[in-house]
Amino acid sequence: MLWFHCASLGEYEQGLPVFKELRKDYPKHKIILSFFSPSGYEIKKNNSIADVVVYLPLDLKKNAKQFLDLVQPELTIFVKYEIWPIFLSELKKRKHRTVLISALFRSNHSFFKPYGKIIRQALFSFDHIFTQNNESKELLEKIGYKSVSVSGDTRFDRVIQQLEQDNTLEFIKLFKQDKLCIVAGSTWHEDEQFLVNYINETTLDTKFIIAPHNIKQNQINQLKKSINKKTILFSEKTDKEFSNHQVFIIDTIGILSKIYNYADIAYIGGAIGKTGLHNTLEAAIFEIPIVIGNNYSNFPEASDMIKNSGMYSISNQTELNNSFNSLIKDPEKRKYSGQQNLKYIIKYKGAVVQIMNYLRK
Repeated sequence: MLWFHCASLGEYEQGLPVFKELRKDYPKHKIILSFFSPSGYEIKKNNSIADVVVYLPLDLKKNAKQFLDLVQPELTIFVKYEIWPIFLSELKKRKHRTVLISALFRSNHSFFKPYGKIIRQALFSFDHIFTQNNESKELLEKIGYKSVSVSGDTRFDRVIQQLEQDNTLEFIKLFKQDKLCIVAGSTWHEDEQFLVNYINETTLDTKFIIAPHNIKQNQINQLKKSINKKTILFSEKTDKEFSNHQVFIIDTIGILSKIYNYADIAYIGGAIGKTGLHNTLEAAIFEIPIVIGNNYSNFPEASDMIKNSGMYSISNQTELNNSFNSLIKDPEKRKYSGQQNLKYIIKYKGAVVQIMNYLRK
């Protein structure tokens, strides 16, 4: 039995390239996939990687013993931040091989504070930790953890795999026609306020696709009502002619990564407020420039792409307007920024190879 654990959908996508390789290496093994968050479980409860998908029980001694008695994993993979002290302690007692991949640590994490002894001890339950960067490795070494390697972020490998898939969406092609298109992905209310103001005021012949993070019906309806350009929802597209609409709101999940294939410019939500920047790499792989908010300090890939002139950070309405207008009116700038983003992803691919080389020993 192999056990993969992810907090939510984002961590699942991060771990997926490794999960796929292990599925190929162990075709006769059963695989159990566990989640903490409904955002992962509900979307991935039926998938080709795992034989069983479950919520991980609360981190209690009784739960850990019962779960591991049932599963008895030969190998356990945790992704990024998932540190469950009691489960990890029980795995170590039973001498089950346990690895953390794509780990990203910061000095303000509790692991590295005087009060963080219990959670810090949990790190020593891992046989090996693969970090995204050198800073994380150095933080682990300062507390005496030595079985650590810098592999990079498996998301780079994951998004490269996106190019190997069929990303065709005929209805998006029909909506876009031959117009320039801005795709705003994983947006929150604070993002949408800026976007709606821009859409309502612009005179440029541009199409807009908005894929909100929250697709509750009342919030989708409010978003649509706030836009004074011709707007249609994904849920309405079967009933209406929509190629003559200017704004397309995606009130469904699971297709955003393919929609970026049709973008000329992307806006990624989460960094205007404090919710956290959403995945920028899944847009960057399609060789397009990206605009984000200004709260991105915990996302090293955003800092890197901004330095490379592939991404642009905004903090107010004027900056968003200027960024969009500049990219819309300057095709050479769009092209250069997009190329910089693709080069960045290609440069940092390869984490999966390093992790698998260790696991195959």
